Amino acid sequence: MHALVLMVADAAADDSVNLWGALGCAVAYSASLLATLDAFADLILARGDSPAGRLTPAVGLKFGSKLAAAAVAVVSAGIVLALDANRFAFTALSIAFGAVVGIGLLVLLRHARATGFPSTPGGADTTRQRP
Repeated sequence: MHALVLMVADAAADDSVNLWGALGCAVAYSASLLATLDAFADLILARGDSPAGRLTPAVGLKFGSKLAAAAVAVVSAGIVLALDANRFAFTALSIAFGAVVGIGLLVLLRHARATGFPSTPGGADTTRQRP
């Protein structure tokens, strides 16, 4: 009888979702989301502060490192959720992350269009004059 109880408990443990793992992955997704949005904000602020609308090497490195850290955290959290077979959490967190990053990109592009930063490689803006 004791062996039967252990087999049932073992089978039930294999089918259950690891809620602590899902919570940890949700925290990783949210931290990655905040890092990505912070990188976008840095980009907007840096373009507004520089006269030519270009990034300095330090700000570019800061921007890139935030995006790289966010990508590593999201990919590793996604792998953990996939290995744990927690499809609901994986799908919900990925959709939420994609939606918020998409909104952030739209805001970034809208800001770039509204301020009229140069889009030519040489930095010359031939379309309009800035005050």
